[in-house]
Amino acid sequence: MPDLDYPADLRYTSEHEWVRPGAVVRIGITAYAQDALGDIVYVSLPEEGAHVEAGQACGEVESTKSVSSIYSPISGTVQTRNPALDDSPELVNSDPYGDGWMFDVQPDDPDSPDGLMSAEEYRAGLG
Repeated sequence: MPDLDYPADLRYTSEHEWVRPGAVVRIGITAYAQDALGDIVYVSLPEEGAHVEAGQACGEVESTKSVSSIYSPISGTVQTRNPALDDSPELVNSDPYGDGWMFDVQPDDPDSPDGLMSAEEYRAGLG
């Protein structure tokens, strides 16, 4: 397994999404996911105003290798999509925790995200 970065201030899912907690949470895919996918060529994200459900597919990432679903780590309403990914989906490869973020969600439950993994727990689950 490559030595990839998993920022300690984020929370993680077993489906390889990350969450930056806050009043509105930011969501993306992990360095592990983007590395496994290879060169990302297209990203389909939920529309602003759409309601997403925790654990349900809400978008797709297409790479030169495959198409993978994006699963929402929490239930809530999409506030913002990352417009930069429309023209530059490769940002997910080059900066998965920064410019390659995917969408922001206003959680249904203000205590969300609960039940997600720490960086240490996520790294341990990888291998």
